[in-house]
Amino acid sequence: MDFAYDARTEDLRHKLLAFMDEHVYPAEAVAHEQRARLASPWDTPPVVEELKAEARRQGLWNLFLPDSEYGAGLTNLQYAPLAEITGRSPQLAPTALNCAAPDTGNMEVLAQFGDEQQRKQWLQPLLAGEIRSAFAMTEPEVASSDATNITTHIQRASDGTDDYVITGRKWYISGAMSPDCRIFIVMGKTDPDGSDIRRQQSMVLVPRDTPGVEVRRAMQVYGYEDHYHGGHAEVVFDHARVPVSNLIGEEGGGFAIAQARLGPGRIHHCMRLIGMAERAIELMCRRAVSRTAFGKPLAQQGVVHNWIADARVAVEQLRLLVLKTAWMMDTVGNKGAHSEIQAIKIATPRTVVDIIDKAVQLHGAGGVSQDFPLAELWAAARTLRLADGPDEVHQRSLARREIKQYL
Repeated sequence: MDFAYDARTEDLRHKLLAFMDEHVYPAEAVAHEQRARLASPWDTPPVVEELKAEARRQGLWNLFLPDSEYGAGLTNLQYAPLAEITGRSPQLAPTALNCAAPDTGNMEVLAQFGDEQQRKQWLQPLLAGEIRSAFAMTEPEVASSDATNITTHIQRASDGTDDYVITGRKWYISGAMSPDCRIFIVMGKTDPDGSDIRRQQSMVLVPRDTPGVEVRRAMQVYGYEDHYHGGHAEVVFDHARVPVSNLIGEEGGGFAIAQARLGPGRIHHCMRLIGMAERAIELMCRRAVSRTAFGKPLAQQGVVHNWIADARVAVEQLRLLVLKTAWMMDTVGNKGAHSEIQAIKIATPRTVVDIIDKAVQLHGAGGVSQDFPLAELWAAARTLRLADGPDEVHQRSLARREIKQYL
């Protein structure tokens, strides 16, 4: 395993670091001020569109997509240090580069499983950053950590038309509050009584303006509405009808598509989390050398030394594990890297939560305020212990794989 950056990655890193310094960090306060003056909190601040235009001009666009026909053609190992950099400003940087969830996962699904018409109608405008999208899987009435529990029905119309009728209720549907969100990828059951519980589900494309689709309310995450990512919504599908041609892949293929989608999504989250931790460490160090308590700088307090040292060790360990996982995904595929993907999904969010928590503590009241990004970083990191599967599901699966060797 050689984790040295190749020439292309090094070039993109230098460009991206400069882009962050010159454009993204200064835009954080600007975006906050602009949002306060918008007609709707879900509208996009003008500075975000300016960032997108500049990123595209510099060739920092669609870096996440390994398919060179549609994206930058980078491997997971090449993309890892770039995603880490964007994690330092998770509200702005991923969106500026058109590398923000849930659009990234949806574009991957369309590129891999969509037909020519679906890619033309939905993938192309997503790649261009002209629209946003949402992925509708999680439901409030069931334990959605087990995707086989999903109850949304996708049934053939009974009136002889070549349509699906979709009925169900979803929540925490990321991106759905944005007025730019034009398309949902909806997971539901086309064969709820099928003998194979992993072949009961399918995925269909449902335009937002379809009659019977109601974006009911915004869901908060620790009090945040996550405006930059288009929020998280409760969405009701009340006999919403779409053509059967909106099916992605084949009937019964939804569970497999979901698994294919979530593998890259999980490692992308972990890559960005390392960037979040790095920013927290930077803020801790700056705070420690600028504040005095009980007669000496915080930087001379033993407990602060411990926090910073432990954070540095933890980040270096996590980065190596993420890079190993990226390398394995590139060399043996997502299935071959299954255990490693689970390991980083367990280790990274909970470790980064602890690092950010120490940074909050060091900042005192400022740490929980809007004057620093730490509170919002903490909420985002803590949420990722649930998103794309809670810790306990990954622990269960990883442990079973380990034990299986001894049976």
